[in-house]
This record gives sequence, structure tokens and C-alpha cells, in this order.
Amino acid sequence: MEAANLLATTNGAALLVGPETCTSTPTPSEILGTTPGGTDLPGREPPFSVFTVLVVTLLILLIAATFLWNLLVLVTILRVRAFHRVPHNLVASTAVSDVLVAALVMPLSLVSELSAGRRWQLGRSLCHVWISFDVLCCTASIWNVAAIALDRYWTITRHLQYKLRTRRRASAVMIALTWALSALIALAPLLFGWGEAYDAQFQRCQVSQEPSYAVFSTCGAFYLPLGVVLFVYWKIYKAAKFRFGRRRRAVQPLPSTTQVKEAPPEAEMVFTARCRATVTFQTSGDSWREQKEKRAALMVGILIGVFVLCWIPFFLAELISPLCACSLPPIWKSIFLWLGYSNSFFNPLIYTAFNKNYNNAFKSLFTKQR
Repeated sequence: MEAANLLATTNGAALLVGPETCTSTPTPSEILGTTPGGTDLPGREPPFSVFTVLVVTLLILLIAATFLWNLLVLVTILRVRAFHRVPHNLVASTAVSDVLVAALVMPLSLVSELSAGRRWQLGRSLCHVWISFDVLCCTASIWNVAAIALDRYWTITRHLQYKLRTRRRASAVMIALTWALSALIALAPLLFGWGEAYDAQFQRCQVSQEPSYAVFSTCGAFYLPLGVVLFVYWKIYKAAKFRFGRRRRAVQPLPSTTQVKEAPPEAEMVFTARCRATVTFQTSGDSWREQKEKRAALMVGILIGVFVLCWIPFFLAELISPLCACSLPPIWKSIFLWLGYSNSFFNPLIYTAFNKNYNNAFKSLFTKQR
């Protein structure tokens, strides 16, 4: 077994270093280096296929873009004083988790993908560090999305009670709970001996496959925040629908004896006389607050939709595989994993797309540097 492992390691390294004489039978992971007809090149190690090079290039670009974009968001929040408040501290917490995903988690995952047979050749200690940071940062990123959704929900539905001081306290508590829960889920296998991440026999490094830990980690890291964000968006939708219906009912027809001068279409006004001598005016256009709430509701909806599409395939596989003692093909595991990582790239794009202040801050930041 040791000789076979050494041979597989040598073959995997040859793919990266250059051509080398090879007389052994290729492993399944080395089939990527064969010719389209499935035959090896005579006298040398088969190179990477064009498709493999393209995929690796895209993954490297994804890592770089995720790191740089989230870093830009962090630098902007630190440099602009107007961003030193809620909800930008929640966005900063999300950007920190996503930067760590791009800097510490995704590169080592790519190294594992490039190794022969997807074997982990960096030792047991680094395996535990990688898995711990993987679970910590990804879980924190997911819970930060839930915290942003909660903050938007309370802002829309309780804008009178949810004042600045209350909002600051609530955001600080949510950030602290997010990182504390993420650390508990990530360190539970190491602290309580809840399964093993590294398999020395097969040189495999993965999240503990203990069934009880699989249920605990997937529920705490994904299914619980998923329930929170879906509930929050349903409440936001109901509140927006109720407010729109109440606004339409408030527009009453004019009495026949009342005469009102015509107004421009963009500032159409409705006059209503009541028995207590109260007079109310209502414009046909949306108020500033209503427009702000619509943008916030749309942002939360897109944020939740992208979050679900990116992570649900991975966490379904992570929950089902240990419970049924079955395993997906490695290629599908890789696709689901990198689809989840891509959520860290989409998060800052969604925040900045619905906030003109970020776009203006980015422009001023680059203008000053010039």
C-alpha cells in the first residue's frame, strides 16, 4: 500500500512538473491527462487536458475575484465614516468571513483537487486547520446572510421601535452569536472527539462523517439559518403586500360636490374630508421610505435566492451521505463544494448593486488613488 501511494504521489507531481517516463497503469484521476481516444502518450506522462486547464483557470479567477472584491468592500467600510454604523457592520462581518474563505479555504481546496486521486498530501495537522477554517468561515458567511436579512426585516416592519441604539445592540449581538456558533460547529470534532477529519490510510481529508455530527453541523450551519431567512422573507413579503393594499384603500373617490384643481400627473393629490374636520393628502407616487423598503426587500430576496442555490446541493449531500452510508462520485462533490464557495463571491456584488453609496465610495476611492 505504501509503495502504491508513493507511486500515485509521484505521478500526481509529474502532472505539475513536466513530462516524465511512466510505465505504471494510470489511476482514475490521471485519465484527465489521456488523449481523447483514451490512450497515453508514448514514453511520457499524459498532460492536463484542455478542459482541466480551463476549469483550473476559472477556479483561480474565482478565488482572486472573491478575495479582491470582499477586500475592497472592507477597505471602503473602514475608510468612509458614513459606513461606520448599522447595517454596514453586518456587511463588514460578512466580508471578513468571505475574505477568509478566499484566502485560507479555497486555495487549499484547489490543491486537494489537483492532487492525484484527490488525496491530501499536506499532513494531518494542516488537514485539521483547513477543515476547521472551512467550517468556521463558511458557517459564519451563511449566518451573516441571515443576520442581514433579520436587520432588513426589523427595519421595514418596526422602523419606529427599531431605532439606532437598538439596531446597534442587535447587530453587535448577532455578529457575536454568528462567530461563536460557527466556532463551536467548527471545533466540535477536535474538542469532543466527534469523528476524525484525516484518514491516513487513504490520505483523505474531509469534514467528519460521524452521522450525529453530520446532523448537528448541517443543521447548525445551514438548515437553521435557511429557515430563518425563508421566514424573514415571507414576513417581509406579507408586510409589503399589506402596506400596498392599505395604501390603495386609502385612496378614496372624490365627492361630487368637491372641486379640486388638476395637478401634474407626477404629483397627483387626493383630498378627503372627514366628519372630524381632518384633511389628509396622499401622493400617487411612492414615498422615499417606500422606495427604500422596496429596494431592501428586493436585495434580501436576491441575496436569499443566490444563497439557497449555491449551498443547498452541498448540504443535502453532506447530510444524506453519512446517514445512508453512501457516497457521491468525487466530481459531483467537487461541483457542489465550489458552488457553495462561489456564494462568497456573489455576496458583495449583491450588497453593492443595491446601494449607490458603495458605488460612489468605490469611485472616490480609486479617484483619490490616482
